[in-house]
Amino acid sequence: MKIRGFGFGLVLAVSFGLGAEHSGAQNKPERLRIGYAARAVAHSVPFVAKEAGLFAEEGINAEIIHTAGSIAPMALMANEVDMTIMSAYLMIPVSSQSRDVVMLGGFSRYASMVFVARPEVRSAQDLKGKIIGIQRPGDAYEKSARFALKHIGLDADKDVKMLFLGSNDVMWSALNTNKVSATVLSPPGTLFARKAGMNFMVDLTDLKLEYQGSTITTRRSLIQKNPQLVTRGLRAIVRGVHLFKSRKDDTIRILSKFLGTKDPEGLLESWEYAAKMPAKPYAVESAVQAVLDHLAEGQPKYAQYKPAEFIDARTLTEIDKSGYIDKLYGGVGK
Repeated sequence: MKIRGFGFGLVLAVSFGLGAEHSGAQNKPERLRIGYAARAVAHSVPFVAKEAGLFAEEGINAEIIHTAGSIAPMALMANEVDMTIMSAYLMIPVSSQSRDVVMLGGFSRYASMVFVARPEVRSAQDLKGKIIGIQRPGDAYEKSARFALKHIGLDADKDVKMLFLGSNDVMWSALNTNKVSATVLSPPGTLFARKAGMNFMVDLTDLKLEYQGSTITTRRSLIQKNPQLVTRGLRAIVRGVHLFKSRKDDTIRILSKFLGTKDPEGLLESWEYAAKMPAKPYAVESAVQAVLDHLAEGQPKYAQYKPAEFIDARTLTEIDKSGYIDKLYGGVGK
């Protein structure tokens, strides 16, 4: 589906001298299946790009598929999707087993969720003995909760109890119904929490803790077999990031469909959160190293790996060096 008012993509293609590449695409759009692991705003970029017609303008028939949680890397490895938006925490264990799985880039370099508690929890002392809601044992949500608890002076293993909720979709409802005393949230859950008078104890973004979150992941075999499809697919995603940053109202309209909410304040908060994504979505080695360190806490074998083993930035680098991204932003990448 193409949203009205997005003919700007065609104008960009011509003005950037990309007509030859587009005309070189097959008359029949190539299929590209893109999964996303969570119904979170950071995972919405391919959906936004598709709804805006950006994949179509790259000669791609994109299918956006929800491959929840641990299913995401398995679906990629099983050739059920061609690319996936998922956390480095999910990606690395599968890639260590199947070297075919590799990061093309990433949307977030720092831990960025918010540790939120019930209104009656006014201090760290009030949390002692209470239940903290996280998604799954050892995952990025638990790591974020542990970061936050340490920051306020609590020992996650001694002072609180962890409850595994299974999905990020239920984090807010568990807090709102008093099933847990605190949890980690991202927009639009943060807005609902604020309206309900919840206590925002730690905004992890303020701590600048490196931790590679959402990644753009594919298979090395696909890059080798069809490099042009991967290039055009990644270019559409880069354009999706630009859309977030430059066309707020249009992006919010699409986000409403992706997130399943029409709450204008929640959508605005979600947009503001995601519009901070880097224009050039490179995976950052030091942030990937932080994930490896996290994984090594439970399984020492991960200490032997280097971040570069899981990253193939060549496609994004080629797009970047061509000047394409800088031209999107009027000559200067952001």
